[in-house]
This record gives sequence, structure tokens and C-alpha cells, in this order.
Amino acid sequence: MGLRVVVISTVQPLLEQLVLFLREHGHEPVAIVSARRPADAPRSDDIPTLTDDTAPAGLDLLFANTKHAIEPLLRAYAPDVALCWGFPWKIPLAALQIPRFGSANLHPALLPRHRGPLPFAWALREGDSHFGITWHRMDAELDTGPILAQTTVPIEDTDTTIWDVGPRLVEAALRLLPGVLERMVAGDPGDPQSDEGISWAGYFEEDYARVDFSQPARAVHNQVRAWNFTFGMSRIVAPVAELEGSPVRLIRTSLTDPGEGRRVECGDGPLWILESEPVPADAENVGRSGS
Repeated sequence: MGLRVVVISTVQPLLEQLVLFLREHGHEPVAIVSARRPADAPRSDDIPTLTDDTAPAGLDLLFANTKHAIEPLLRAYAPDVALCWGFPWKIPLAALQIPRFGSANLHPALLPRHRGPLPFAWALREGDSHFGITWHRMDAELDTGPILAQTTVPIEDTDTTIWDVGPRLVEAALRLLPGVLERMVAGDPGDPQSDEGISWAGYFEEDYARVDFSQPARAVHNQVRAWNFTFGMSRIVAPVAELEGSPVRLIRTSLTDPGEGRRVECGDGPLWILESEPVPADAENVGRSGS
């Protein structure tokens, strides 16, 4: 059964693959609903911006000015299903109920653990061995709806940015999607989330901003890459280390000798700094607290 699908997303790199996958499986993606961001909102320079030039061809591209604009936009397209993947706003329930078979969200965590905006970052901060993936029905709250499918992707030591692990995550998520759509069309309500193991993956604060090289090398490595997975959504300059008496923001590190970079000694052995940048003396919002 071919479905009319509206995709709700702000993440340009995954849209091409999602739209292609839907078309290859006989569905009709008809529009992308995205969010208009304030000009001064924090953002990552590493992730391409969704524009008319970068959006998949053959779909309408709609920018909602507020979350309340989403309902009339969906109503105009009369979708069978709405698929949300990488969207910053809590969508009103009235909008989520427009599609004939409901609305589903892809959340990159094993719900109910790591609900919230930064599940990748918290998985790294807490030393997880895997990233989680959950497709769930959407309800009035964030990441609380019944589960339709779940899987995991191993975290490799070399996963330092979303570009390292992103292709594996997208592939795993798309493998689950046919079964997700089947459950939605069948009217399957999904499996209620457990009341145990609930956690919130919120924005990092200054308590995690300062690098302490007396910690184990893996803890420092996880701290550096966890900040990379905040995707520029923090105004704090972090993670910051003192090197030769000067503050430096660490960008990329390695647990093994790559034959380049700067070796530093941590509490249990060496770590290699592959990329860093000086923190300007007049920089504001520099992380100052201990780790």
C-alpha cells in the first residue's frame, strides 16, 4: 500500500536518503515541513542548512514560523503518515493527529532512556557501548509515545562526529521503517514505554565544560566527542583544557597513536589531541567549572 507521507525535519543530510527509501518502497513523500530558526540561534557549521537548493527534488518545502503553523500545513496535504526525524519543537497534539494513520518519530536512543534533545551526547558522556534507535508514535509530550521498533548501533572509538557514525545510524533506522509503517497502517498502537530507566538528555552546562587530564583517557575522549554531538546548540565554549598555561578548546582526540597530533598524559595513560583551537582572551561563556 503506497502512503502519502509528510516528513518533518530540519536535518538536511538525512532527507535525501529518507525520501529515496520511501519512493523505492512504493510510497509518495509529498512535502517536508521544517522549522524557521531565529537568526541568532546556535547552530553547527558542520551540518548543511536545509534550503530550496539542498532539499530533495520533487517535494514542497515548507518552513513553519511557529509550532502552531504545523497543523494547517499538514491538513493541507492530507497525509496518511507523518514521519518526524530531527526536529527541535514539541509538536502540538492536534497536528500529530492529522495524518490518517498517525505520526511517528525517530529518536536516537533506547527510549525511555535519554529522552530529550541530546541523546547522542549523553550516550557518550555516560560511556555507553551503543547508540540507541527508537521509532515511536508521537503524543503530546517529548519522546514519550508508544514504541514501534528499536535497535542499536555500536559506538566505535573513532566515532568523534556525526559524520563518522551517521551513515550507520541512518541505515539501521531505515531497516526498521517498513515494519514501523506496517504497524501504523494496521492501527497498532505500539508498546507503552516502561516507567523504569527514564532519563533526560538535556543541554550540557559548565559542570562538564572543563577538561581534567587526571581523569582516565577514555573519559576525556568521551567528553570531547560528547560536546561535538551537541551540534552547536550550546553557547558555552567547551570542552576547555589548560595546555602550557593557555586555555584551549579540544575538538578531536584519539585513544590510539595516529602518528600525528599532540600526546598528553591522562590519569591512566596517553591521549592524542588531533584538533584544537585557542580560546581567545576576550571569549565569553568559557567553561570554567571542574569536570
